[in-house]
Amino acid sequence: MSRPPLPPFDAETAAQKVRMAEDAWNSRDPVRCAGAYTLDSEWRNRVEFFRGRAEIEAFLARKWAKELDYRLIKELWACDGHRIAVRFAYEYHDDSGNWFRAYGNENWAFDADGYMARRIASINEMPIAESERKFHWPLGRRPDDHPGLSDLGL
Repeated sequence: MSRPPLPPFDAETAAQKVRMAEDAWNSRDPVRCAGAYTLDSEWRNRVEFFRGRAEIEAFLARKWAKELDYRLIKELWACDGHRIAVRFAYEYHDDSGNWFRAYGNENWAFDADGYMARRIASINEMPIAESERKFHWPLGRRPDDHPGLSDLGL
């Protein structure tokens, strides 16, 4: 099976792939998200390293158990062949009600069937006041008419 759009990517197909990833992550469903990666996908997420779908699923389950009301926006930065570069921001709160916004960049490499074989993420976060939140849509997929990162000045 394949996961279109397939490489080589152009700006349009890369943007589609980015939005598909954003939608999956906003579902906060570790199994759904992990299904987009190769069985032996390699990840670096901050200072953690993972290999394979099982480790990815476990990481995502831990992540969303502590990052509550998680909302994410991804934006295409660049693409070339089977690679896509993305910038993103997400907001969440912890179990004490403290809000955070995380910013980062991801480098993605895909196999010929459109599965992500490698994900390298660099992420920084900062505390924000609840009044500083910019992502207010209902949990789940970001509405098409909601501003993206550039529109929000992020």
